[in-house]
Amino acid sequence: MASNSTGSAANEKIDYVFKTVLIGDSAVGKSQILSRFARNEFSVDSKATIGVEFQTRTLEIEHKSVKAQIWDTAGQERYRAVTSAYYRGAVGALLVYDITKRQSFDHVPRWLDELRGHADKNIVIMLIGNKSDLENDRAVPSEDAKEFAEKEGVFFMETSALEATNVETAFLTVLTAIFNIVNRKNLVAYEDSKGDTAHLTGRKINISGPAQEIPSNKNKCCQSS
Repeated sequence: MASNSTGSAANEKIDYVFKTVLIGDSAVGKSQILSRFARNEFSVDSKATIGVEFQTRTLEIEHKSVKAQIWDTAGQERYRAVTSAYYRGAVGALLVYDITKRQSFDHVPRWLDELRGHADKNIVIMLIGNKSDLENDRAVPSEDAKEFAEKEGVFFMETSALEATNVETAFLTVLTAIFNIVNRKNLVAYEDSKGDTAHLTGRKINISGPAQEIPSNKNKCCQSS
């Protein structure tokens, strides 16, 4: 169970910091998804910005305070300037395409290859089909994306940042999966002090213990609601 954590920043006790990145083609709605999750805002007139932006939101998962540090490429993808520094320390990723733009989905394998080439091998990944409110303009069948997600062993969900559909659920699914991996590693580290060190939780947390595989593919696909 996850919930918002309130309180002043000065008195806030953070148990974990999880860096999560948003990737995908330009104009698929990454920044709007971030705004909806971090501030519950949506701007119809949102304009692409250049550079890397990130926002944070603190939640409670299993009675622990988890700060989600969400990074957005903010227009860099059009210049193919997304670098290893952007991915460094990331433990979660939302790979976003626009359900009304087939090309944005066709580019998903390239983004996935780049992500896996730079990020930790145990990173939790969710494929996001955004703009589900534009069902009449759909160019990517849900089944195509679900099949791809199952093949690649990643989560899948369709969202609408405009209508706030599944945005919260998508982030919480990823963050909870990361949290569970971290807890398993902590348990392994406690039972086996000779385990190797793996950096699975971003800049702030180092987890000891042998690497754990993410759950099997058949449990990883989330249908859009």
